[in-house]
Amino acid sequence: MEVKTPTFNVETLDESKIYHHHDYPQIIIGLTGQSELATDDSSFCLSSGMGCLIDANVEHSFCGTPNNQVLVMNLPPFVSTLDVDMLGRGHFSLDARTHQLISLLATELKESANDGVLSQAISNTLQCLIKRSLMHFGEKRVERLNMALIDSYIDQHIQKKISVAELSSVAFLAQSQFYALFKAQMGITPHQYVLRKRLELAKQLIAEHQKPLSEVAQLCGFSSQSSFSQAFRRLYGTSPTRYQFFIQ
Repeated sequence: MEVKTPTFNVETLDESKIYHHHDYPQIIIGLTGQSELATDDSSFCLSSGMGCLIDANVEHSFCGTPNNQVLVMNLPPFVSTLDVDMLGRGHFSLDARTHQLISLLATELKESANDGVLSQAISNTLQCLIKRSLMHFGEKRVERLNMALIDSYIDQHIQKKISVAELSSVAFLAQSQFYALFKAQMGITPHQYVLRKRLELAKQLIAEHQKPLSEVAQLCGFSSQSSFSQAFRRLYGTSPTRYQFFIQ
């Protein structure tokens, strides 16, 4: 595919993981749902309003949750990816206003595919908005984590193992930077925070649904009922069995 100027497509990523590469770079922005993209040395979890850079000739995989949509910006092979070098990490987030504008323009672009003049005008506007966002993002210094975003990721993946690498990807930070910032902001490590979220959910499930403890342990992401019971006792000073008995 020869790309001489930036082009835009609104796409839905397949739920099954697909691998490919191309001789031009791309900028991909999440519009709806959640998508995952990965290369040999990094991975990106794209929710609405997040973006990432896929460089030219880099083998990468991608997949998405049902009803996901992404805006794909294909760049000329010779372009320095719209000064995206300043990002360093290759991923970024949009402010709420810019994300709203880009989402509206992406919808209009998809619906106006047969109107060449309008499509070009929309593409030019999208290009300006994305370039401005990258410039602003490169100048910003991250001082506080967006805990609402992190909590949302944890809640969606609570049944499985959640690594610091995944959480740092959600926050668009290097692992070491994310870990230090998280501990300074929250007073505990990411691992301790995720564990507390699991146990808070466990208490809720026990209280509201009277589920068997083995099922509660599984739903909250514990490897066994034994490890769940040990963690529950350490945090709350009582076993889940006794807790279940007293709330009945």
